[in-house]
Amino acid sequence: MKVAATADRLRRQGLDVVDFGAGEPDFPTPDNIKRAAIEALEANFTKYTPAGGILELKEAICERHAADYGTSYKPGECIVTVGGKHVIFNLMQVLVNPGDEVIIPVPYWVTYKDVVNYAGGKCVFVDTDEKAGFTLTAAMIEPYLSDRTRVLIINSPSNPSGAVLNREEFEKIYHLTRKHGVWLITDECYCRFLYDEEPFSIASLPGAKDSVIVAGSLSKTYAMTGWRIGFGLAPASVIQAINKLQSHMTSNPTSIAQKAAIEALRGPQESVGVMLEEYRKRRDYVIGRLRAMPGVGIVEPKGAFYAYPNISVAFGKSGIGSAMDFSEKLLDQALVAVVPGEAFGTDKHIRISYATSLEQLTKGLDRIENFLKELN
Repeated sequence: MKVAATADRLRRQGLDVVDFGAGEPDFPTPDNIKRAAIEALEANFTKYTPAGGILELKEAICERHAADYGTSYKPGECIVTVGGKHVIFNLMQVLVNPGDEVIIPVPYWVTYKDVVNYAGGKCVFVDTDEKAGFTLTAAMIEPYLSDRTRVLIINSPSNPSGAVLNREEFEKIYHLTRKHGVWLITDECYCRFLYDEEPFSIASLPGAKDSVIVAGSLSKTYAMTGWRIGFGLAPASVIQAINKLQSHMTSNPTSIAQKAAIEALRGPQESVGVMLEEYRKRRDYVIGRLRAMPGVGIVEPKGAFYAYPNISVAFGKSGIGSAMDFSEKLLDQALVAVVPGEAFGTDKHIRISYATSLEQLTKGLDRIENFLKELN
């Protein structure tokens, strides 16, 4: 958001900024979803709803998750939130006490660290290996488990790296956390955008519902980032605790957006496949261009819509000593906005969102390539 704000300021000055910072689809919300919102307005569905969302939407969420992943959640095990970020914040508030430890693989989505800190918890970071594709294993996690470990957060596909956790390894991690009495939160924000594998939820394993919590969102799947609808699937006791908190925090998610979300979940799903295929084309183009840039390292993303190149080849040139330095100079001199890796726990990478047009990708990558050539 900071990058987007800076890019917007430069645009207002009349400069031609290429923005690779935005973590949202460039596709419009499908028409059937927009029509559902209009119908809700016309029907005057504009009053308070239950704090945790209307029953019909909870049913639709459970139905969609069952159809996609083979789970068996009931409305009492579901809560609707003001976006996916909101459910993760709420989970940290109801699960984590001061001093409790939360294991977070690196690189991580920016919000994880701050919401754990806000709850008084302690972040325990587990570095992943770039050479191995930023993948995570149970063996990597086990040494970090302690008597204070309360939660492990897994984001697959990953923002920012696009890494996808191998199903077999995911199951090993689940059995490890279950054995140690640790909550496993699976952040499924990008779960429908996989390039080489079928979508999978660890919550579909027999008995997993007792110790696995799903944090979900409609934002990316249905190009509904501004509608702010997320959800949680968890044991009823956790859902009840979140509902109490949420009732004092936000009241209910927007009534109109809830009606649109029902249509998104129960209506045609073709738009998801259309977006995925377009992201695949863009990914292949971006990765090809980055690999052609001397010294730039890049792991091919297996999901989501981000590339996470290693740009340490630029360190020591023109006063650049970190990804933050690189990103600031890139924006100032080449008018390309990216997110520096420090936001995600690394200092040698930048995140490039390819949720933008091929024209913008070409222009921006041309500028990055020229920027690297001109460094001295």
